[in-house]
Amino acid sequence: MRFAMMMAMLLPLAACAGAGEEGPSTPPATAQRTCRDEPVAGFVGRTATAELGAQMQKASGAKVLRWGGPNTAMTMDLRPDRLTVLYDEKMVITSLSCS
Repeated sequence: MRFAMMMAMLLPLAACAGAGEEGPSTPPATAQRTCRDEPVAGFVGRTATAELGAQMQKASGAKVLRWGGPNTAMTMDLRPDRLTVLYDEKMVITSLSCS
């Protein structure tokens, strides 16, 4: 009985294991920083919208724009080409960073 319960708990973990596949692609450690958060610091306090996101992405030079709402889980990987924009429950931008 214990063995069956243990196997039932481990089975979902086996489904998560890759079958010889490569992991997600990440930029090389020597990638040149393309995102600058200084030009977009003035966007903090404004309401988050798709149009504003496009403006922030262009102003920062970021290739990737990542939104993070309240209680959103995010990866901790660092990407020199990504602008991360955090906002609160009222859709007000609370912080921006190139990461």
